[in-house]
Amino acid sequence: MPDHARPMPNPDAAVRAKRKLTNRLIAAHDAARLRPHLTDDMLLIVGDGGLIQGAEAVVAAFASQFADPGFITYVRATETVELSGDGARAAETGRWTGTWTGGVEMGGVYMAAWRQSRGQWLLERELYVTLSG
Repeated sequence: MPDHARPMPNPDAAVRAKRKLTNRLIAAHDAARLRPHLTDDMLLIVGDGGLIQGAEAVVAAFASQFADPGFITYVRATETVELSGDGARAAETGRWTGTWTGGVEMGGVYMAAWRQSRGQWLLERELYVTLSG
């Protein structure tokens, strides 16, 4: 089937696939490759309540985290994806875990807002709440 004739994946599957991809980029400590998956006005509320504004600042925060020799990865495990009535936005909820050397872990719950732009799902908001660690 030609590319132009391929059906678009359903939004739930597309958001879950994007989450798996961003998990792989974080595990690879590849901050720059996260940028295309974020809206310019991305807002990230980290587990301790701090706010990071803008895609470039989010990428810089990941790069800083990756520079920590003890940091291993963050894994976000999607539990639900709910689509807006017009199909332009999606809400994702799940659990997250951060891992550092020496068996150190922290984690909790998260919520993410995704926006569809030019056929791609982009992260526009994320809220992380630390519950353990």
